[in-house]
Amino acid sequence: MEKIFEQALLYDFYGELLTPHQRSIYEDVIFNDMSLSEIAEEQGISRQGVHDLIRRCDKILQDYESKLHLVRRFSEAKEKIGQIVELTEDSGKEQMQRIRELAMELMEEW
Repeated sequence: MEKIFEQALLYDFYGELLTPHQRSIYEDVIFNDMSLSEIAEEQGISRQGVHDLIRRCDKILQDYESKLHLVRRFSEAKEKIGQIVELTEDSGKEQMQRIRELAMELMEEW
């Protein structure tokens, strides 16, 4: 399940950089939960061809992430926002200072 979540997240950020054919097949596997055989039959290609295309798409998306780090930065921002939410529950002087620091970090990152 973790791998599918990672694939979906990478696709959300970088999917538009794939070709329309790659997007179509990748979406069928990740979002439509279709088997390789079903996709192969629908697309008129071999099951091995679908498998290879999915692996190639995974590599392409991971390469984009290794260069751009958008998913990592998104995850870090989400974590900081979670901390801000927690700190606002009991907002004393120290908590307000920490909230300000986290907000500034988020602003600098984006």
